[in-house]
Order: sequence, then structure tokens, then C-alpha cells
Amino acid sequence: MKFYTDLQGFENLEGLIILTIMNKSTTTEIRERFDKDVERFSNLDTGQQTTIDAKISLELITEASKRIIPNAENLLDVGCGAGNYSLMMLSKLQNLNCTLVDLSKPMLDKAHERVSKATNGSVKVLQGDIREVELQEQHYDIILAGAVLHHLRDDQDWETTFAKLYKLLKPGGCLMISDLITQDTELLNDYIWERYGDYIEELGGKEYRSKVLAYVEKEDSPRSMNYQLDLMKKVGFKKVEILHKNMCFGAFGGIK
Repeated sequence: MKFYTDLQGFENLEGLIILTIMNKSTTTEIRERFDKDVERFSNLDTGQQTTIDAKISLELITEASKRIIPNAENLLDVGCGAGNYSLMMLSKLQNLNCTLVDLSKPMLDKAHERVSKATNGSVKVLQGDIREVELQEQHYDIILAGAVLHHLRDDQDWETTFAKLYKLLKPGGCLMISDLITQDTELLNDYIWERYGDYIEELGGKEYRSKVLAYVEKEDSPRSMNYQLDLMKKVGFKKVEILHKNMCFGAFGGIK
């Protein structure tokens, strides 16, 4: 399992990047996979076993958000899935106005059903890609991005998306991320992914290990925590914070 985090030195860098992107899952393929997994992702105990410390990261980014903006009114949940992150946020800050964005309509339907029961605020759902959906700038106090940004592809994709999320926040608002990450040093990255493979194998055996790593290779394009924190600073965030890291998963964020 290799995610190339430092491509300097490849003679045909542009061609390599294009080839890598072409070999990845399309947005439609990603949507179709999640359309079939609504019930599994509705349960943190059974739906996110392959995500190390999923519950810890969920707790940390929502509690941090509450402490940063205790009087928050508007929440944006990017790649909301079945609504787990919004529900945890609502358990800490009641009656937020929630905007839920996801590629999958079945996921959105489930999230809307669950989140509507947990808030007296408004609940708006938008089916689509965060890179393309139209949202009001300087409107959101909190943006949560749980296990979604690793689907971004090249550097331009990452930078334009982070810049967009920054513009959507009110001054003083926060973007909190829980996601799959890589290491900046290739030999350490290889080691961490070997350890993660061992973890997956303990969960379900060698075949399960191969299956999980294969769809990660096909579907995901994670970047390191350092890369993303530096990018946050570049697009304007005044503060960035690391909340948690365990192997190839991390929780971190920025304050506008």
C-alpha cells in the first residue's frame, strides 16, 4: 500500500498524477457504494470498525467545536453520511440549524430523518459534491468533515475545497476534520499502512485485509495531516489544532 506524498523526483510528474487520478473511483462509483451501506454507517459500533478510534475522533471534534463556538447557530456537515456527526454535535449544542451535504440520497434521507428528530432548528439537505454545491458564504459557525475529504484528488482540488470551506465560515468559526491520513515520509508511510493492514487482518482475516486495502487504493486519495494543516494556514485559517492521531487516522481542525 503506497500513497505517494512526495512526488518530486519523478521525471513525468504530470503524467503520473493524471494516471493516478484516472485509476481512482469516479464520484458516481463512490455514490453508488454508499447508497448500499446506509444502515451499516448508521451504527458507529458496526459501521466504522475499519476506522481506528472513530468514536474518539467524533467526540473530540464535536467537543472542540462546542468549546470554540459555544453560541453556535449554524452547522454544515460535509459528507454527512447517515448523520452521526451532526447528531453528536446536537448532543452538545441543542437546536442548531443543520445543513447536510452528501453524494448519496439514501444517506441524506437517513440523516434527515435522524437529525430532524434531534433539533428544533432547520434541517436542509443538499445532494451533491461539496466542490459544486452552492452554499452561503460566512454563514456557518461550525463545519464538520468526517471521513470525506480523502476523496479529493490533486493539489488544486484540495486547495480550492479548503478555500471554499474557509469562505463558508463566519469569522471565528471552525472547520473540524476526522479522516484517513498519510505520512509525509514514504518509508514511514509504508510502515504505518503495514501496521494498519495488520489491524484489519485482526478484525476479519487476510481476505478482509486485502478487500479493505484494495478499495482504499481504488477510492481514496488521502493527504498527510501536515499537508492539510499547512493548507488551512495558506487559505486563511488563523489557528490550526491537532486533536488526535492514531496510525493512518487523525482528528484536527482550524479556526477562522
